[in-house]
Amino acid sequence: MSRLDVHTGGTSDTGDIGATGATAVRPAAPLVVTGEVARPLTLDVAELRAGWTGHRAEVVFDCATNGPQRHVFEGVLLREVVAAAGPGFDPARRKDRSRFLLAVDGGDGHHTVLSWAEVDEDFGNAPVLLATSLDGTPLDAAGSQLVVPTDRCGARYISGITAVRLEARTLIG
Repeated sequence: MSRLDVHTGGTSDTGDIGATGATAVRPAAPLVVTGEVARPLTLDVAELRAGWTGHRAEVVFDCATNGPQRHVFEGVLLREVVAAAGPGFDPARRKDRSRFLLAVDGGDGHHTVLSWAEVDEDFGNAPVLLATSLDGTPLDAAGSQLVVPTDRCGARYISGITAVRLEARTLIG
């Protein structure tokens, strides 16, 4: 069973802990966007939250080990962040984008790969997020989380993202 509702709009997490008198949350290590991009980026959760349009995904995923899990994530679209880095697609070749892969690394040692075509608006248009909050809790201390709301199971949900790398692949045959 999988259910997905994605909403566009501002995020609700403010990260304003100082206003309550509590000690400030120490931010997680930033994530870097590298690879075949014109302008590599280094971003923390606060910069993600402030730099792009916020999106919300209400997700139910069902894995054999834990049963149904329901969560609400807020964050920014992965494709928009990578697009800001200037992907090295050949604009004269419309299908060139379909050769590119996104490798995502988490601070906990987990990794995953997505195809650019999966997230590209002209191909799969999957609303993959770099989440800045989980169930209303800001992720500033934990780091952003990769959220693939179209997956039935949450195996590609990577926590504490440290790197997103864009790479082109050529088929051998």
